[in-house]
Amino acid sequence: MVRFVAWVEVWLKEGLVDAEGQAVMEALRDLGYQVTSARVGKVYRILLEAEDEGDAKRMVEEMCRRLLANPVKDNYVFRVERA
Repeated sequence: MVRFVAWVEVWLKEGLVDAEGQAVMEALRDLGYQVTSARVGKVYRILLEAEDEGDAKRMVEEMCRRLLANPVKDNYVFRVERA
């Protein structure tokens, strides 16, 4: 088995209201920054063991579909590298 680290980013799909992102944008504007948009997402760092990189990617894809992202409202991207 080989150790891998996976970085998963989960974001609301475009067109959905990101209330937290809106609040961040307004707060940054109040601080004097010229911000036109802000979106808030989640980043997961996952350590895992797998036979090879392809196996690790398959496992992370499954994790995203089963738990980390809601396909109705979220998009996700991930990368996997040796730990």
